[in-house]
Amino acid sequence: MATAGKAKGSAKSRISGQIPAKSNPTAKVPSEIAANINYHAQYSPHFSPFKFEPEQAFYATAESVRDRLTQQWNETYSYFHKVDPKQTYYFSMEYLQGRALTNAIGNLDIQDGYADALKKLGHDLEEIVEQEKDAALGNGGLGRLASCFLDSMATLNLPAWGYGLRYRYGLFKQLITKEGQQEIAEDWLEKFSPWEVVRHDVVYPVRFFGQVQAKPDGSRKWVGGEVIQALAYDVPIPGYRTKNTISLRLWEAKAGAEDFNLFLFNDGQHETAAQLHSSAQQICAVLYPGDATENGKLLRLKQQFFLCSASLQDIIFRFKERKEGERQWSEFPNKVAVQLNDTHPTLAIPELMRLLMDEEGLGWDEAWNITTRTIAYTNHTVLPEALEKWSQPVMWKLLPRLMEIIEEIDKRFIKFIHYERADLENKISQMCILDNNPQKPVVRMANLCVVSAHTVNGVAQLHSDILKAELFADYVSVWPTKFQNKTNGITPRRWLRFCSPELSIIITKWLKTDQWVTNLDRLTDLRKFADNKDFHAEWASAKMANKQRLAQYIQRVTGVSINPNSLFDIQVKRIHEYKRQLLNILGAIYRYKKLKAMSPEERKNTTPRTIMIGGKAFATYTNAKRIVKLVNDVGAVVNNDHEVNDFLKVIFVPNYNVSVAEVLIPGSELSQHISTAGMEASGTSNMKFALNGCLIIGTLDGANVEIREEIGEENFFLFGAKADDVPRLRKERENGLFKPDPRFEEAKQFIRSGAFGSYDYTPLLESLEGNTGYGRGDYFLVGHDFPSYMDAQTRVDQAYKDRKKWIKMSILSTAGSGKFSSDRTIAQYAKEIWNIEECRVP
Repeated sequence: MATAGKAKGSAKSRISGQIPAKSNPTAKVPSEIAANINYHAQYSPHFSPFKFEPEQAFYATAESVRDRLTQQWNETYSYFHKVDPKQTYYFSMEYLQGRALTNAIGNLDIQDGYADALKKLGHDLEEIVEQEKDAALGNGGLGRLASCFLDSMATLNLPAWGYGLRYRYGLFKQLITKEGQQEIAEDWLEKFSPWEVVRHDVVYPVRFFGQVQAKPDGSRKWVGGEVIQALAYDVPIPGYRTKNTISLRLWEAKAGAEDFNLFLFNDGQHETAAQLHSSAQQICAVLYPGDATENGKLLRLKQQFFLCSASLQDIIFRFKERKEGERQWSEFPNKVAVQLNDTHPTLAIPELMRLLMDEEGLGWDEAWNITTRTIAYTNHTVLPEALEKWSQPVMWKLLPRLMEIIEEIDKRFIKFIHYERADLENKISQMCILDNNPQKPVVRMANLCVVSAHTVNGVAQLHSDILKAELFADYVSVWPTKFQNKTNGITPRRWLRFCSPELSIIITKWLKTDQWVTNLDRLTDLRKFADNKDFHAEWASAKMANKQRLAQYIQRVTGVSINPNSLFDIQVKRIHEYKRQLLNILGAIYRYKKLKAMSPEERKNTTPRTIMIGGKAFATYTNAKRIVKLVNDVGAVVNNDHEVNDFLKVIFVPNYNVSVAEVLIPGSELSQHISTAGMEASGTSNMKFALNGCLIIGTLDGANVEIREEIGEENFFLFGAKADDVPRLRKERENGLFKPDPRFEEAKQFIRSGAFGSYDYTPLLESLEGNTGYGRGDYFLVGHDFPSYMDAQTRVDQAYKDRKKWIKMSILSTAGSGKFSSDRTIAQYAKEIWNIEECRVP
């Protein structure tokens, strides 16, 4: 790579005379685009002037694209300002954006122009795209969903903003060593991001600690403590083939020059002198810092409040700017919709109350009316550990005024239940916001959201049904119309049009239109060609091109060569026991053991398979990290066993992120979505795989239920317990009634035998054993579902041998994926929750 870079660097000096360095933000033809790129290389320099290697070319190209985006961006917000529509503000702790260059030139419909322009400058677009680092602002599905949603909001011309934090290091970069997963800091901002624009005029104070003063007129004021400045950085989000370009506004925490104590510094007390600066830097350093210590808890809570307070001050400032003496505060909910993406931004509720009462002088009733009409809440989980509960003493210490407001909301809610629903008196202890258990008093954030928001939604039909029937059942009886379902979706641009150009071209050719890119329901017309021989041949050829690209990627990052003619079987997502990567690897171990016992002739009758597993385990989640280690240990043995090498490979794909997904998903043929039923809220990678003609082996969980309905039951490999059966099965297990399948026992025994090295997997295997107790008793029903999982895998092997049948199933999978566009999801949010309308820039 370095050599190629040098060669191209010298080519640059030969061509610079032919290509002028000329600013032309709206350039359309390749020669003008090349001149604009050259302009940025010379006049927006970030490197010494004698280089034009791929890295320099990437930054100059990105800045050239940003010129175009900036023009559309300015036009968009100037138009919004003129029309003054109601706008949506999406609050999320995570945005898993992925690379922006391909997406931006794709949405602007200028890929060819940029590819040709870069050729004139001695570079290939593919190589330049590879220089971009993924923005490390998210963790998994929640963050990727937020990014898909922004893409759809822009594409649907909706007046909207995203709000998040500008993490310096984000989650972490995953390294795989002999010890397993190691975490190192992400380097996405090590140089700089060419996409963001700092807004030095958009700064708000955010207070922590301190105390509350009562004023003579009875109002209250939060004073003292430490005040950190929130500085805005904006990232443009272009819609597809539309002028509309909206903003993702990310907050950075800063302290000012006045907060630096020069006297102490000169006195040698360097750390003390810059204490507030250090405190500010920590806020946006890392996504989800460890919270085992009190300092860790305080930092996480600081992050959440920092996002909410800065964003709400920004929204209120914009509302007041447009107030012009005419508009009343009662109109605020007619102009502003705030969506909380899970419980992380819950503090927006008491903070909006505080800003309206303490800063704007409104009374409680008016502030409460505005807050409850403005804020809506999306629930993403039924897992108890993910339903946030914050320690009351920690909250009182960090956010004393907010705790007063939360106490008052809770008191009024309890009073309301007492008068309106006396039949629920005995449920109040579970329904109220403050759990005052003397051992561990906490604030239940999900309860605060449900009590305060005007709408609460789940993210798949099954998940929303569980929320209504179980988690929030008592609230449903109080407010039956408050609860909705909004099945998640994915953007068809990034997840098919741009990441699988071969397949996209074929789809467009056979449908005789590319309108499916913004109207995904058009894919149903592919069903007409499900038996067409010519279509089959083209489909298979596109899938093979994607498999070959993936095989090259795997060779490059792991050194293992894989056979593109084998079945590519992929499971990529956060590593978590409920997602059951352990079930997958135990199945692979059993398959390996069987292959070892076969004769060479028998092996030739099996279906060769390459199993790929990828994902990050949270740094302190020990069992998840053991699973990563086990996958790598199994791979090390299987991939070096020449007897079975042609029939099975097991690969752990390191440092899974959006850009890796863009290679893995188009190249996949079977994908595993095998969570314990009732535990995955929705899943969105299942939608990405199905859209790309990949078949799913899965449980009836999350959006799998709806995917199976849409693509046809016969095109889905179903196994496992249903959500309704899970509590009974856990109970039976506790009562010692579980009879393990011999294959399950055999796979575990094979690990214990030391076949995969000397690492002690006892704690991991013990989590699957016993009948009850912490970390035991197979809470996620791996043992129960193992036999039906293995039987489903046998059906997969059989189906794959019939190429014609498999390709037809693959086509029908894509044809049935129309419902899972984030455009559909966002159109529903806009109409049924936010009450906002299209505002298309003319």
